[in-house]
Amino acid sequence: MAVQPAATAAPPDVPVGQVFMVNPVQSSGDETLVDAKDADSAVPASAYASVPLRNLDGSGKLSGKYVVVRSSTGKPADVSSGFVYTRHADQFEQVMAYFWVNEAQEYIQSLGFGSDLRSVHADQQAVRVGQWGADNSFFTDQHAEIRYGKGGVDDAEDAEVIVHEYGHSVHASQVPGFGTSEEAGSIGEAFGDYLAVSVGLAADARYGWPIHTSPACVADWDSVSYTAGPVHCLRTVDGDKTYADKVGEVHADGEIWSRALWDIRTALGDRTANRIIINAQFRFAPDTSFHDAALATIDTAQQMYGSAEANAVRAAFQAREIPGI
Repeated sequence: MAVQPAATAAPPDVPVGQVFMVNPVQSSGDETLVDAKDADSAVPASAYASVPLRNLDGSGKLSGKYVVVRSSTGKPADVSSGFVYTRHADQFEQVMAYFWVNEAQEYIQSLGFGSDLRSVHADQQAVRVGQWGADNSFFTDQHAEIRYGKGGVDDAEDAEVIVHEYGHSVHASQVPGFGTSEEAGSIGEAFGDYLAVSVGLAADARYGWPIHTSPACVADWDSVSYTAGPVHCLRTVDGDKTYADKVGEVHADGEIWSRALWDIRTALGDRTANRIIINAQFRFAPDTSFHDAALATIDTAQQMYGSAEANAVRAAFQAREIPGI
């Protein structure tokens, strides 16, 4: 299968791996793609890209400063293969998990976290790939690790699923035990979706990758296995739900909060919005409500930038009809 050239050449001492450009549906625009039991023939060769695997520790394994593939199905990927695999190989998902978690942390640092803002999860994240036998993935703070599941399209084949779960770990690093109420859990799901979209869009820009589906659609590839189509999205971050649409389920209610975050991004731009959004999360309580989290985000915008930015943030939450805003 042909390999796409890396958009940005890796330095000679940085290993190169092969990944999907976020996911095959997004990069191709082909909503008819299906899993076909991990067959290479199910996706176009143009869905792959060569990428630098930065911050590896020199062990020859997928272990680095910000992520380590602790265990997985199949033989562990190592440098002897060149970290270049296609999707039928278990090692492909290992490379995907390493690259995209590292990319997410690098994106967060590019916003100034660790320089003019305090660090956010700038330590090693452990991941387990393909060992959870259900079509689901999750972060567990008990073991401080992320587990990516399989079934249909294996979860670690879609960058937005990978980064969504890393979003939960980011929250836990900022507020230990975060998500103990339904509304806090909904904020967690929303931020995972929003971070996944943000990191994917940043990578598209960084490497010059194409986008042929709605940028607000989350997990276009993973969701082909369980959505009817014709467009496949796990969720979107630009829906029209308001507080009145709450149903008491964190994934559904998260779409209220994620739309507010998307509107903040639209109003203020990626960098300013996400510096505010992520920095505000240090002020959340483990059981925070929509109301309290919104006020904390508005106040953070005021302190960081001023009244115009704070008013834009307030307007985004008011549009979702969050009480008391």
